Amino acid sequence: MNCFKRPLLAILFVVTAMSTASCGKSEKEASSSPTQRPVAINADSGETWAVYWYICGSDLESGNGFATTDIEEAMSVPLPSGVTLVMQTGGADYWEDSDVKASKSQIFVYDEDGRRLDKEQSRRNMGDGKTLSSFLEYCLSNYPADHMAAILWNHGGGSLSGVAFDEQYDYDSLSMAEIREAFASVSDPDPENPLFEMIGFDACLMATVDTAATLYGFSKTMVASQETEPALGWDYAGLMGALASNPSLDGIGLGKIICDTYAQACDEADKGEEITLSVIDLTNFGKLQAAYDNIGINALASACQDPKFLSKFGRAASKAEKYDSSDGNLIDLGSLVKNSESMLLPENSQSLLSALETAVAYSVNGPYRSHSSGLSCFYPVEMDWESVSMFNSISESEAYKHLFEYALTGQLSEEGAEYASAMEYVDAGDFTPEEDAWVEIDEPISVTNFDSYALENYPVYIDDNGYATLDLGSEISDMLTGVYFELAYVSQESDMILMLGRDNDIDANWDYGIFQDNFRNAWPAIDGSFVYMELENEGDDYNLYTIPVTLNGEPCHLSAAYDFNDSEYRILGARRDSESGMSDKNLRKLKPGDELVTMLYAMSISGDDTEPELLPSDTLIVTQDTSLFEEDMGDGTFVLLFEMVDTAGNSATSDIVMITVEDGAIYMDADGARG
Repeated sequence: MNCFKRPLLAILFVVTAMSTASCGKSEKEASSSPTQRPVAINADSGETWAVYWYICGSDLESGNGFATTDIEEAMSVPLPSGVTLVMQTGGADYWEDSDVKASKSQIFVYDEDGRRLDKEQSRRNMGDGKTLSSFLEYCLSNYPADHMAAILWNHGGGSLSGVAFDEQYDYDSLSMAEIREAFASVSDPDPENPLFEMIGFDACLMATVDTAATLYGFSKTMVASQETEPALGWDYAGLMGALASNPSLDGIGLGKIICDTYAQACDEADKGEEITLSVIDLTNFGKLQAAYDNIGINALASACQDPKFLSKFGRAASKAEKYDSSDGNLIDLGSLVKNSESMLLPENSQSLLSALETAVAYSVNGPYRSHSSGLSCFYPVEMDWESVSMFNSISESEAYKHLFEYALTGQLSEEGAEYASAMEYVDAGDFTPEEDAWVEIDEPISVTNFDSYALENYPVYIDDNGYATLDLGSEISDMLTGVYFELAYVSQESDMILMLGRDNDIDANWDYGIFQDNFRNAWPAIDGSFVYMELENEGDDYNLYTIPVTLNGEPCHLSAAYDFNDSEYRILGARRDSESGMSDKNLRKLKPGDELVTMLYAMSISGDDTEPELLPSDTLIVTQDTSLFEEDMGDGTFVLLFEMVDTAGNSATSDIVMITVEDGAIYMDADGARG
């Protein structure tokens, strides 16, 4: 959220010259759980079900009792003979359930006889794979069944950060490797006949290609969310009620019920705008994994032939659905491939999309996640070594490792060059490319890519109509993944420069590399108070933004959407700020009476500070009518810069455009008037 750090030095210089010549988590609402439905007990099917529920409470339980609420939901359903729920608890400093001890690692069983404590031992780290492995071994030894499911409950951080963050062990979490090792400790991977009927994640961000690859061979089905989940999570009365009434359900059938009852609960709690939940048929994942690998091979081959491919592919990634991970590197797999179809071999894109449609057996999406395809993939949109290195440590897709390395550095390592020379497409089913359609590589290119720093202070001119124009030309624009604008307000009276944010609301002609401002002296405000906004997700139907605030005294960020269909902003809710790898599970709706403090990045014009500081701006009391809308900013002085981003995530900013608004008329650089 510090995108103005570098351009501020330039802004400060110019403005100084002018002056010498500017979410806390709520308790779970009663309405957040759907009305409990009567269960028709059917104990005569002859089939048995066991659900192994790994509940890492963490701050979700110690702060709000969300785990206890879900346990109560599950136990509201009387179970027939043959349906068993086994629960391991831990990972929280405090439990609202009086039977659960924070100082112990406990296993409870709930069945036709009610709930009982089955095992108790000294406290264990729920973020340690050995704890999960021990739990699975205990369940399989003592409570086997015809159909078995494992559910991991807690925060999730996606492929890189994992799941189950134990607050008693410095929020240690289960990595992909630990999860796979835990399931491998109780079963050999067998894609044809996996041991588990379903493995699910009632946690944020876990519906990724890497998670599916981790579970491949251990389960027939995976249920997980691409996006962050509201804290109310899954509807366990619906889940256990489905098994109680029909123990012959398979994993896909159960997964569909989990999705539908989850969507219903989120809608009833007015938290369904951004939800995702998908049922992945892991028995069909082999073809999808092969198709995914082929896309990586195709992309690497194309990048070796023409480095401009990296920027175009990066542009496609930036337009894909992105999810609220702390590292910002999870995007929708289907969106990525659809956005880049014209750049890839038709056989590869068709194969991937066909395999994805087959593997995603069912899904539910909110209106602001309408393009989610059911599985996410890692793509380093923000390009940093730490994320790429973490991806390299968990992924088995060699092509993507070298592709991201190339995008980040502009060069292939010797290992990458050897791989590129020898790579071949793998069999992905009906659409495997013919040999004459392959991209041939004789000698992989190893050159330094375009460096956006060369564009620093790139000149901007005012055209005949008074618009600030950045004319890069096609050669330069072809090497960029994005062009945006940054806006600030200059207050000479208070000796302050106030940053307003970063957006993509410009007129862009990528074919010719010409970009023009769309400044209209208006900016989003909450009940009249202007806010700092960062563009997080750009699409054709809607954009998603984050807005820093404090909510009832706690640092948060608001999630907001701009809907192009009705030209309106909507505040979706607030999430706590977090520096850990987990994403806040609770999207907290604003309520009348909440105290909301808007925040702006600011720095003085005449002072010695060279970095902006996030400072409180206005204090608002939320009402029933509180809304985010574009408001006229009135007369004043503004600073606009174009930001250019290259494939390595580096950015450069153009020359500063000074904007003066007088009596509603807009002047650029005090020359090209626009009224």
